Amino acid sequence: MATADQWLLPDGIEELYPKQATAIEALRRELLDLYQSWGYDLVLPPLLEYLESLNTGMGNDFKLQTLKVTDQLSGRQMGLRADITPQVARIDAHGLKNEGPTRLCYAGSVLHAKPNLSGSRSLIQVGVELFGHANTDSDTEVIELMLRTLRAAGCTSITLDLGHVGICQSLLEKSELPEEQISRLFDIYQRKATVELDDFLGAHVHNQELGNILQRLPKLSGSAECLEEARQLLSVYPEAITAVNELEVIAQQTKAAFPEINIYYDLSELRGYRYHTGVVFAAYTPSHGQAIAKGGRYDDVGEKFGRSRPATGFSTDIKTLVNLTQYRANPVSKIFAPSDTDPTLRDKINSLRNAGEVVIKSLLGQKEGANECGCDRQLVNRNGQWVLEEL
Repeated sequence: MATADQWLLPDGIEELYPKQATAIEALRRELLDLYQSWGYDLVLPPLLEYLESLNTGMGNDFKLQTLKVTDQLSGRQMGLRADITPQVARIDAHGLKNEGPTRLCYAGSVLHAKPNLSGSRSLIQVGVELFGHANTDSDTEVIELMLRTLRAAGCTSITLDLGHVGICQSLLEKSELPEEQISRLFDIYQRKATVELDDFLGAHVHNQELGNILQRLPKLSGSAECLEEARQLLSVYPEAITAVNELEVIAQQTKAAFPEINIYYDLSELRGYRYHTGVVFAAYTPSHGQAIAKGGRYDDVGEKFGRSRPATGFSTDIKTLVNLTQYRANPVSKIFAPSDTDPTLRDKINSLRNAGEVVIKSLLGQKEGANECGCDRQLVNRNGQWVLEEL
């Protein structure tokens, strides 16, 4: 390897310099304080664990994003987490074993085998998970925390995208399509490939009424007017109607808390359909080409860990939010102290640091003064007393 190449990082892996690192850490602390004020307890799952546990209950896309290594002690395959959510689900189901609702929050690094649209493979994921409650109240609480997260980061002009995988799932239960064809249909819906959808339904769905509904489903998107259209179209499918009603309740409660939020409905949304079991949601802003935060209900994951629990949550990437909004930490006031061996100066510096002040002590031979160190105050000896003076 050439000397110049020794300093190169892998594609999609970034290091953070002081200005950005300070902003990310400040936002991380602010968000965790927000979540804990709502009763969410902090958990710290490991970055690395056995692959079987890490991928339990997750779809194939998630597995493809997991970087794999071999454990030198056991010879078993381990994975570097690509998402913290399943780890938190395991903590709730297998570790805590609470009976009532459990609220957990987290913040930590995740790694992806392939870059996202921004080109990054290293993210700092933060989010919340609410376990043990199956009503729309818990979905609404999580969505509100997601929007408060984006507001804290400085995001504006947010559009909330709402969908419900239960709508399509309830229809496909009547279709008798084999699993392979269901997977293909879901892929067509995600790509909004209308011509391909018509060909697929004509070839594989022989119930004309059901085929007509599945063909019209992607058109049920936009404003709240599409919900009434959906009720008319899905009138003979009570499970689908229930899902539509849940979306309306969640939207009304969210709009009451955030009247400025734009809500967009997409009733053929199937993001993570093998993982999610109910409402799915994502937040978008005009200045970014992909979702800046997303989540949904995933009631079946806990069962894979031996304990079925209703679950809903959201996550976002702190690095993306900081880069998107130019979030900046509050300026830190710094105090400059001279290079002096006076014991009373040492005591004064320790006292200030214990009180939360930032004190930079000059090093022997250092030419830079208070201004060069970014300080706005300095310690000066006045008549044998070390006192603070403004610069």
